[in-house]
Amino acid sequence: MRTTKIEWTDKTWNPVTGCTKASSGCAHCYAEIMAHRLKAMKLEKYRNGFEITLHEDDLDEPRSWKKGHNIFVCSMSDLFHENVPFEFIDQVLKTIRETPQHRYQLLTKRSERMAEYFATRDVPANVWLGVTVECQATRLRIDVLRNVPATVRFISCEPLIEDLGKLNLSSIDWVIVGGESGPNARPMKEEWVLNIKRQVEAEGAAFFFKQWGTWGCDGVKRNKQKNGKLLEGEIVQEIPDKQKLP
Repeated sequence: MRTTKIEWTDKTWNPVTGCTKASSGCAHCYAEIMAHRLKAMKLEKYRNGFEITLHEDDLDEPRSWKKGHNIFVCSMSDLFHENVPFEFIDQVLKTIRETPQHRYQLLTKRSERMAEYFATRDVPANVWLGVTVECQATRLRIDVLRNVPATVRFISCEPLIEDLGKLNLSSIDWVIVGGESGPNARPMKEEWVLNIKRQVEAEGAAFFFKQWGTWGCDGVKRNKQKNGKLLEGEIVQEIPDKQKLP
């Protein structure tokens, strides 16, 4: 488990590393770039680069953290990738159930496989389930997520690469939005972000704007730190209603 710069979580835990591209948002995957960099640095965990690799030695890592954290599971992979056996996911969920002091954020682009897994298993109370919705073609993931019972259901619109149009956010608790970073980043328009924000507010859910990324709200490409995270002059980084949280 590692401290992370991802603003909507505290720690990351990667019992699985590596992935394959699932939709257009994956085109410039930060995790793939990082995995190859870590392989070049001779880190044993990334000896396989970005190939799916199961790390049984890391399954107990969260048990050493007594203080509760928000933990992003598989920031360098997708727990519900088709090459991750359900039996291994069972082991991951066993650790989650046995460390109730933590809140675990499971984010996937493979909503159908997530639903298949939880069709025969309960979602632990300390799990937040999320799906990535970066373009209109992936909006169906929201419908799948809505039908999986979880304490918190969330959507990550990052990288947001087009206007998502009208969304059905019924039973969705949290929406995260962010622009793409890196030399090949695609621009994100302010009107796309505000369209989502209005719909989230109408639903009574929490809205979290992470960053502009490489392209600023003015349409200028520059360092993402300079573009910052202000939306209409404000930082808007809400989290779900604490009364709902375990």
